[in-house]
Amino acid sequence: MYNRPIYKTLLSRLKEPRKFLQVLAGPRQVGKTTLIRQVIEALNIPSHYASADEPTLKSAVWIEQQWEIGRLQARRSEKKGEALLVLDEVQKVSGWSEIVKRLWDEDTANKIRLKIVLLGSSPLLIHRGLTESLAGRFEIIPISHWSFSEMKEAFGWNVEQFIYFGGYPGAAGLIDNQERWSRYIIDSLIETTISRDILLMTRVDKPALLRRLFLLGCDYSGQILSYQKMLGQLQDAGNTTTLAHYLELLAGAGMLTGLQKFAGKQIKQRGTSPKLQVLNTALMTAQSHTSFEAAMTNREYWGRLAETAIGAHLVNGTIGTKAEVFYWRERGKEVDFVLRLGKTIVAIEVKSGRSKDTLAGMEAFSSIFKPQKKLLVGGSGISIEEFLSTAVMECVKIF
Repeated sequence: MYNRPIYKTLLSRLKEPRKFLQVLAGPRQVGKTTLIRQVIEALNIPSHYASADEPTLKSAVWIEQQWEIGRLQARRSEKKGEALLVLDEVQKVSGWSEIVKRLWDEDTANKIRLKIVLLGSSPLLIHRGLTESLAGRFEIIPISHWSFSEMKEAFGWNVEQFIYFGGYPGAAGLIDNQERWSRYIIDSLIETTISRDILLMTRVDKPALLRRLFLLGCDYSGQILSYQKMLGQLQDAGNTTTLAHYLELLAGAGMLTGLQKFAGKQIKQRGTSPKLQVLNTALMTAQSHTSFEAAMTNREYWGRLAETAIGAHLVNGTIGTKAEVFYWRERGKEVDFVLRLGKTIVAIEVKSGRSKDTLAGMEAFSSIFKPQKKLLVGGSGISIEEFLSTAVMECVKIF
């Protein structure tokens, strides 16, 4: 069975003396539950797993009940009194952070060696609860969508399969039946994420607008759209603040984000036109009417997919780091992606088959910001496969 690199990190932390809550936050269907089950098996201490992922919200009493099971196992444990409690989708319990804080502090005072792992498919909501109540008591291990290297190692995929089918391991076995694969992505991932991870958990005054925004993001992934133009496309009379908030919710669920324009040392303005970026290409292709075979022969469409896959690779690869991903455009000249880590700036152009002048944009950007590295991905530059095979944080060092 394939173990993600994050497996060693979590296992190592749980082997240490009890000090911090461990929090795994990431989108649906990226292997959080599988990962924790692998860790439980390797730890070989008493453990209890419980999930709050049900259509109806649970109460704080549910957490107390599960915690008592963990405490009982810790008291009976022959492994120095240690036990592990895993609470999945904990953010769905109203007031979860306050009750976790109280129970954690009780165990600390009573020297109960119950180790805790919290899992959540809505990183945005998880972070809010942690910062509100659990300061100084937790460590976060962000879990992103699967990379090309992981899908290749686990399932033997080539780069074309990854560009089209994306990085959802649970759907990998369905790609030979594209209709079935599409229904799985739409029903089990897209609809479940929107209805149970966003609409059920957060106040959304215009659910239909949020859904249409997601579909628009899939249609226009890789393109820069002002919020006003989005409202026009969506045929809605709402305001841009609402739209920006909905985009933030979709980003927090690992579906769609809006990259901000790179402005050097200037403060980024939230109101600037974002570049829409889907975080897993499966979210685009599952809803399209273009098959894998047809997509590869459509130069323009395949170019969009390849560029989206590279953007998703950059964004997912910087989660939990100090690196940031932007785009840049000025007077019709554009650079696809700008990666910033401290004072290091990497400008990235993608030659994917889409019609555009990559040289003029890079020259204009370089004259203003003096990037340390200028990368061309695809065409005569670094191959798309090689770039997707390289960890994002290594791009600064290797290329």
